[in-house]
Amino acid sequence: MNYDELNLDHFMEGLAKRNPGETEFHQAVHEVAASVIPYVRDHERYRKSRILERMTEPDRTVIFRVVWEDDEGNVRINRGYRVQFNNAIGPYKGGLRFHPSVNLSILKFLGFEQTFKNSLTTLPIGSGKGGADFNPKGKSDAEVMRFCQSYMTELWHHIGANVDIPAGDIGVGAREISYMFGQYKRLAKEFTGVLTGKALEFGGSLIRTEATGYGNAFFMQEMLAHRGDGIEGKTCVVSGSGNVAIFCAEKLIQLGGKVVTLSDSSGYIHDPDGLDMEKLAWMKDLKLVRRGRIAEYAEHFGCSFHEGRPWAVPCDLAFPCATQNELEEGDARTLVSNGCLAVSEGANMPTTIPAVDVLHQAKILYGPGKAANAGGVAVSGLEMSQNSQRLAWSAVDLEGRLQQIITDIHRQCVQHGQEGDHVNYVTGANVAGFIKVADAMVAYGVI
Repeated sequence: MNYDELNLDHFMEGLAKRNPGETEFHQAVHEVAASVIPYVRDHERYRKSRILERMTEPDRTVIFRVVWEDDEGNVRINRGYRVQFNNAIGPYKGGLRFHPSVNLSILKFLGFEQTFKNSLTTLPIGSGKGGADFNPKGKSDAEVMRFCQSYMTELWHHIGANVDIPAGDIGVGAREISYMFGQYKRLAKEFTGVLTGKALEFGGSLIRTEATGYGNAFFMQEMLAHRGDGIEGKTCVVSGSGNVAIFCAEKLIQLGGKVVTLSDSSGYIHDPDGLDMEKLAWMKDLKLVRRGRIAEYAEHFGCSFHEGRPWAVPCDLAFPCATQNELEEGDARTLVSNGCLAVSEGANMPTTIPAVDVLHQAKILYGPGKAANAGGVAVSGLEMSQNSQRLAWSAVDLEGRLQQIITDIHRQCVQHGQEGDHVNYVTGANVAGFIKVADAMVAYGVI
């Protein structure tokens, strides 16, 4: 490839040949490359070092067998992964996902996104992602424990407090992190901050559970404030009902927003009166403790339940917090026609490229996940700092640090994404995240 004539189509053609069939990874790279290639063309040091091609190739990918026994004594087999994407600015950092959909394409897309997200936090952390095609839903605690122990028996060879520090993601919460940390401690014979998202009793951080959701609400607050507006009094549609969605809803309510929806894989509830803290506490118990279905909320509080996704509900602000590609082109057009002002992503790549194009054409504020949902990894980074210093910061201190990190991310996006009187947050996040990692890679030479 002639890097003096680098163009998006040529670059993506080469990437697809090297990574056949990995559609989610192709999508993630396309979104970044579209913003970054014009910047690379203007900077000879990036062209000559073929930095973008190097940045789209993981440092290493580990794939392994996970064998465990269910409660009936049957031997079960799953596939485990860890994609260590880039450690140019710090040790690999990124979550573990346990879900039947997990494959190499999804983990590479998540690890690639993590490169830019972690760079934007300004913390010294690289990027990685991992997991397994294991479904913890419907499994007993004993089955989850046996799986986690088997998974960590292989993974521990590849991680360490100064090498790679995994965290949670879909299907991996405090229970799973605890089982894996216990197994790591048994195998490594040391007590160290090798995982984040731990329980408070053994090195976890306050507000880590809330961090991604809170950060998403804070990023929306920053985008609106930049336009002289705010969240108070705005109708908010939130998808999902895991930690990200629930704590995004919590912070929105605290900031004066009116949250009218949450969802799960079966559908969504629409509560026109809005959730309050009492209703939200009931939802937390339903989804985070009892692991029930969201339709139970509608039955209990007398509101409506609908199949599908909540994007047809009229709103001022939208927060896709469930999973990738949940907000499609038709959904984006519906949001525009209903007068939506802004979208802020709590999930990773929840909005398809055609949908993003619709939002940009309509001049709707759009906060991409690598910027808007960076609060989780930011507080994970702060947990690493606390572990290293053998201390714990207060919840008030941590929330203040989180809010400052989100403010700094927003500032970087504005600096690199200003287009006339409009901020292109996709361009801003991609270019700002790229510069720090690319400069480090160039400084190291050809490795």
